[in-house]
Amino acid sequence: MWSRQAIFPLLQMFLTNFVYLCDPQETHKIYRQKLDELTSLQATCSSAIGKQRKCLKDLRHSLNKCAKTCDEKEVKLITDIKTQIKDKENVFFDMEAYLPKKNGLYLNLVLGNVNVTLLSNQAKFAYKDEYEKFKLYMTIILMFGAITCLFFLNCRVTDEIFNFLLVWYYCTLTIRESILMSNGSRIKGWWVSHHYVSTFLSGVMLTWPEGPMYQMFRSQFLAFSIYQSFVQFLQYYYQSGCLYRLRALGERNQLDLTVEGFQSWMWRGLTFLLPFLFFGHFWQLYNAVTLFRLAGHEDCKEWQVFMLALTFLVLFLGNFLTTLKVVHQKIQKNQGKVQKND
Repeated sequence: MWSRQAIFPLLQMFLTNFVYLCDPQETHKIYRQKLDELTSLQATCSSAIGKQRKCLKDLRHSLNKCAKTCDEKEVKLITDIKTQIKDKENVFFDMEAYLPKKNGLYLNLVLGNVNVTLLSNQAKFAYKDEYEKFKLYMTIILMFGAITCLFFLNCRVTDEIFNFLLVWYYCTLTIRESILMSNGSRIKGWWVSHHYVSTFLSGVMLTWPEGPMYQMFRSQFLAFSIYQSFVQFLQYYYQSGCLYRLRALGERNQLDLTVEGFQSWMWRGLTFLLPFLFFGHFWQLYNAVTLFRLAGHEDCKEWQVFMLALTFLVLFLGNFLTTLKVVHQKIQKNQGKVQKND
């Protein structure tokens, strides 16, 4: 049996050693020091990359001037140097994905000057996966919402809830995509603008008042929403499978995303999505034509009708022409490979 006189000295010694080993103030002090060092390194790296970018920009400008008066051999050398400059800029882009940077205009308006850069690969991948799951879950919710409004509840209140959900969904996508681009995701071209246009369209639909014109277009719009959600559901599973294989082969960046369209990397394997995509594009054109006709109706007094017609036309042209461009470029590239092999 331990006596009280023997236990208390041992207990006091144990507590003293425990506090010494696990002192949170000392640990926090070390953390603050490392954080200051990290901040200093980030500023140094950002400054160095900025200077290098400026030098490369000046070099490219000088090469463009020289190319006008050079012979064929020198032009080829200049082209090789430009290729090296582009490769170096891609390296800088990847480096900047791990450094704090100023937000773009849109993120500044929405979030303010808040650093949204995720510093670890684990955090970047987790945010990207959460973005993909968000798109998938919302696509399913919107599909069932459109089905409910079309077949079960012909009510203005439920229509407003559905349209508000569309506005919130597309607004959220634009914010999340901007954060992903700040962290190195290469979302380019029309697919960046697509969700902004869709946000505007959903907002106009939300403000369209009840009336004969609205009822004439309501069923067509809800049916289109169901089809669009169905195609997006197919795209998610097909594109995610393609990206998984290409990432495993090291041919795609880990932060590449599924998009609501056709990309060149989707050419590998089946191209069964193309008919679904083109049908959806022409449905957008059909929506635009229908709305233009409604805008010319003698009873039409709402500005939303003509504005929606223009927006659907913009979506059709952007989606259709971008998909055609990708398909055309891929066919030309494949033909070039065949001719080279022959």
